[in-house]
Amino acid sequence: MSDEFLDHVLGGRTAEVEEAVRKAAAAEIMPRFRQLTADDIVEKNGPHDLVTVADRAAEAHLTASLTALLPGSVVVGEEAVHADPAVYEALHGDAPVWIVDPVDGTRQFVHGDPGFCTLVALARHGELLASWTYAPALEEFAVAVRGRGATLNGQPLRSGSPAPGAVLQVATSHPDYSSPDQKRALLGLVTEGVSPRPCGSAGLEYLAVACGALDGTAFGWEYAWDHAAGLLLVTEAGGTHLTLAGEPYRITGGNALPFTTARDAETAKRIRTLLGGR
Repeated sequence: MSDEFLDHVLGGRTAEVEEAVRKAAAAEIMPRFRQLTADDIVEKNGPHDLVTVADRAAEAHLTASLTALLPGSVVVGEEAVHADPAVYEALHGDAPVWIVDPVDGTRQFVHGDPGFCTLVALARHGELLASWTYAPALEEFAVAVRGRGATLNGQPLRSGSPAPGAVLQVATSHPDYSSPDQKRALLGLVTEGVSPRPCGSAGLEYLAVACGALDGTAFGWEYAWDHAAGLLLVTEAGGTHLTLAGEPYRITGGNALPFTTARDAETAKRIRTLLGGR
């Protein structure tokens, strides 16, 4: 995809998208933070899969504002797909797609923990063009544009590499969300020189990798809204990602899982091998 097309699709809208994300969080998320009642929280597929009025209201807010910024674009949002799985197919279409997770880390949000964020990515034909990661309770905003780098609160981000011989810090799929096969694969990380732990908000784990505060991730699920923004953020900060088959992760799906995102190529290869990749 040419830089000219990227400019045509995104234009000077990066700051406008950031403002739209900030407004959605200010209007729909932060007024409800630590103010939720039992009636504001619903289980979707079980006690560990929650949605709140903030998730739904923020996604509706972003759907309206983002499609207005880019006429002809469509939105693939977590809550819209839950209501109608066919919405996910837009990732395979021709229109530019906004991939939205209105509250990534809903469990943290529900418990009054500030470790949640709003994730927005723009893609076309399965290729990520830009992403926005906003943690309003932490006052952190990260932006990435394909081929043009990543920033956190306006400052350039570089993932760097782990220090030689250092124990790798790796965030993994939470056991509550992992199948038996995934749990077995993740056991490969329980070895000398690696310190795995269950992940919190996926978006914030990706931000930690992009900052060099975390060495890698190992996730066993594919939903694009959890990964799209963070994948581009890490890549533009100098990191990389690999599936179990040794290929880059595809937001359109069909990936060999688990997959890893890491600060550098060597770390990604090491994690993939431990997960069972050949």
